[in-house]
This record gives sequence, structure tokens and C-alpha cells, in this order.
Amino acid sequence: MKPILLIPAFLLFSFTLYAQQSTVDTSKKEDFRDDWAALSHYKAENQQLGQPKPGEKRVIFLGSSIFEFWKTKVPEFFKGRPYLDRGISGQISPQLLIRFRQDVIDLKPKAVIILAGSNDIASNTGHVSNETIIDNIKSMAELARIHGIKVILCQYLPVFEYAWRKDIKPADKIISLNKEIKAYANANNFIILDYFSPMVDERNGQRAELTTDGVHPNVAGYKIMATVTEEAIAKALK
Repeated sequence: MKPILLIPAFLLFSFTLYAQQSTVDTSKKEDFRDDWAALSHYKAENQQLGQPKPGEKRVIFLGSSIFEFWKTKVPEFFKGRPYLDRGISGQISPQLLIRFRQDVIDLKPKAVIILAGSNDIASNTGHVSNETIIDNIKSMAELARIHGIKVILCQYLPVFEYAWRKDIKPADKIISLNKEIKAYANANNFIILDYFSPMVDERNGQRAELTTDGVHPNVAGYKIMATVTEEAIAKALK
């Protein structure tokens, strides 16, 4: 008779938990692999939307969490206006570029607002350099121009520290990126939308009264963003 191997209960529990975690992680990895840019996120909404109505001056907000959270924290900003929020939390600039045809060009807007760069600097999906960020922004802007879409390029909001990546020091990188975005916009007659100047503090981070975590605006922060955004849209569409 072969000896019976007894496995302690805590080891069985640990193995079961590990197996469950591995299954979940694998599923998430497969989703990420199969739809890296999250094209599925707005696909159904875009299909239901249809083309602009006669006289409609549609404006697309393309970005990541800053834009995605805007429509949940201050939904009244988008009500009654031909503004379409196409932000997806955590996305980096190459993901925005992949989404550009589906979430911008195909919707036939009059203008697009492009906010990109912070998640790249935060290394959310691997580190992406400022040079690569600018290249991706240029590609999106050039695609928009070819299709007759007015381009509004954003100077990114100030960030002193990422709560989830405290080893990264983003302030100077964002300032450098913003200078490059402004120079490119001026050289190509694109509208520049400055979110940095009205929200910056003495550390080159966001003013405490305007943010929830030093990265994302609160309602007061979004109200300031709304003012400068409306000014930029009016300038682009006049």
C-alpha cells in the first residue's frame, strides 16, 4: 500500500487562492492583449450616435482619466452642448492614436481637443518618452487636419507627484512636454489650451483646492478647466 501524502490545509487554501488569482490575471491580460487601445469602450455608443445634425458643431474631448472623470463629476458641462467625451482612464498617447479614427474622425467633429502625456510619463503601460508623446500628438493633429477637423492641443495639468508612482518626479517632465506642445501648436497654427497655468502651485503641482489627489481635478478644478476650454473652442470654431 502506497503512503498517503497529507497536504496541510493552509497550503491547499494558498494553492486554490493562487489558482483563482492566476485565472483572473490571465483573463485581464487576454482582454488587454486583444483590445490594447480599448476600442470596445465607446464602440456601441459611437454606433448609436450617428452623424452630426445640420449646423451641429461637434467637439471631441480625447484623453484619459482627466476627461473621463469630467463627465461624471460635472455632467452638466456636457449637457445641451455638442461635446463628446472620449476619455479612457489610464491611457497613454499611442492608445489615443489607435483610437483616433474610431473615436474622432468617424464621428465627423468640427474640432478635437487632445490631452495626452501624463500617463506616459507615469509609466502606466511602460515608459514612453516625451519625444514619443510629441510624435503621437503630431500624428493625431495631422490626421485631424487632413480630415478638416480643427485641432486644440492641451498643455497638461501640473503634477508634482503620482500617488501610485512616487518614485517618478513628473513636474519638470510635464513642463518640458508643455513647452514642446506649445511650440508645435504655434508652428502649425493649432489652438493651444493651457490647463497648466491656472492650476499650478509653487511646487509646479496642482493647487490643493483644485484637486482630489494632486493629479485629478475636483469640481472647482473642472470649473476652471471649463472656462479656458470654452475660450479655446470659441477661438477654434469662429
